[in-house]
Amino acid sequence: MTKKLSLAQKINVMRASVMGANDGILSVAGIVIGIAGATSDHFAIFISGIAGMLAGTISMAMGEYVSVSTQKDAQEMAIFNTQLNLKSNYESQSAFVRQKYIKTGIAPELATKATQEMMTADPLTTVIREKYGFLPNAFTNPYAAAIASFISFPIGSILPLAAITLFPNRISVIATIIAVMIALAITGYSAAALGKANRSKAIIRNVVSGLLTMIVTYAIGTLFKQ
Repeated sequence: MTKKLSLAQKINVMRASVMGANDGILSVAGIVIGIAGATSDHFAIFISGIAGMLAGTISMAMGEYVSVSTQKDAQEMAIFNTQLNLKSNYESQSAFVRQKYIKTGIAPELATKATQEMMTADPLTTVIREKYGFLPNAFTNPYAAAIASFISFPIGSILPLAAITLFPNRISVIATIIAVMIALAITGYSAAALGKANRSKAIIRNVVSGLLTMIVTYAIGTLFKQ
């Protein structure tokens, strides 16, 4: 039977999807806008965009897999060390949890009672949560994160690639910039919503970074054209 993902795991997969789409939009937009600055040949622009999309898809998927795997390895080592510490020095681990509760403003007597109850119910989960900030049974699956990026990156790439090749030459660059800015605003908002961050700030940051990327690559492309 397939194990259901926890809410935290689902959010991490969604994060990988949003960031994959965002990188796909931004990376391929930078490539096609830069090539458009150097040439008006739609075939050359299209091939460059496809090459960037394929390279970026593999790079993002592998990068996500390595990143999440490294995080998972570190979490597994933390669990292993905590298990050893609980066996060899239970009292020090219990004292750490109690002190952590006190630092949050809980009265010492109540902190002692809460520590006893939590350590009796599930000492490993309690110590891991308080010391490292994660749950032992809530690992992010590196394969799920990699697949999410593998799918979302090319989906994001399609927008700038389609805009630059389908619109007439006289408006293709402007149309692509507008389309990309709208898409980056959406991914910026989505990423902020998942991370419970400031939506407006995330949108502005994402759009400005995308705009600067396209301006720089277009300027470099025009230099080669000249």
